[in-house]
Amino acid sequence: MIGNILSALVWIQSTSFASYMLSRIIGGLSEGNVQLAIAILSDITTPANRAKALAHVGIAFAICFCIGPPIGAYFASRPLPTSFSASGFELNVYATPALLTLVLLLLETIFLAVALPETRGKRAQVPTEKAHTNGHANGTANGNGVSNGNGTANGNGVSKEANGKANGHHAEPKASAAQRMDTLKTLRKLHFMFLGVFSGVEFTLTFLTFDLFDWNNKQNGALIGSIGIISALLQGGYVRRAIPKLGEGAMARRGVSSCAIGLILLSVVPLVVTNYTSLAVGLVRAACVCMAFTSATVVNSLTSYASLQCDDGVDEDTGKVKDEHPELAKGKALGKFRSSGQLGRAIGPLLGASSLGLN
Repeated sequence: MIGNILSALVWIQSTSFASYMLSRIIGGLSEGNVQLAIAILSDITTPANRAKALAHVGIAFAICFCIGPPIGAYFASRPLPTSFSASGFELNVYATPALLTLVLLLLETIFLAVALPETRGKRAQVPTEKAHTNGHANGTANGNGVSNGNGTANGNGVSKEANGKANGHHAEPKASAAQRMDTLKTLRKLHFMFLGVFSGVEFTLTFLTFDLFDWNNKQNGALIGSIGIISALLQGGYVRRAIPKLGEGAMARRGVSSCAIGLILLSVVPLVVTNYTSLAVGLVRAACVCMAFTSATVVNSLTSYASLQCDDGVDEDTGKVKDEHPELAKGKALGKFRSSGQLGRAIGPLLGASSLGLN
């Protein structure tokens, strides 16, 4: 947070492109809020409900994706009073949104210092109402605690099957450390390639609508905003409920398939725009719905799947996480996973804009 605050301070006073780039570099090197949020949620959730909890991060992103740009645009059109310039300090032309950013960062820092507890080494508590069966475990338990049904209960009437489900553990044993490290490596590559393609398409979408339909900023803003709104609704209403049933891998595949359909629809638009303009607009909007579904599913699913590969064991004496391998420590593994995605997000727009310029 200190790095982010320093970035905002440099931004406020940046009067050249070099100083503005310096503020962005400082901010980029200090950025870790999302990674920390994911690590914290991984600490306090069981594998069974982790994907559902991580969906909240995606929902927050989608909501901010909708309200952030309009707020920034509003304050960018409101210059600071002339008294600030008269004081002798040279300020950025967009110093007002920079000041707003600084205030929000300071408030966030205070909130984190006051309200955020340490979660490392803590294990999610199993809800008792899910674990206790009141003497029934898929049948009726007798006085010795042995169920006459399909499950076996202990003397307290707690089903082993129910307890296993409540703890979020699957019947199959956890993969070895080497297998999980290979899975994490594959997930990092997928995350990089997916965000490289997706961010490139997302970045150039407004260029496409401007070139083909001559849309203005308001129309493009409404289009991009609709993606965020649909994505937030999908994550809150569909993904959180469906992913525990489908699994992270299946949900990610659905999202990638939706992205492929969206790309196909966008590729058809230039072919029909001349003779069928309304059809072309409809194809763009349909592609945006596909992209919203992709945005709501893929990254959350991959992140949840990556977190499941990390070590969850806790030493009962010290309360610290027991790491089978340093590469499987939650913070390090998820940090590398997120970094691979951010690299793809940085390269994707460059490649997308370059390919658009070649046409």
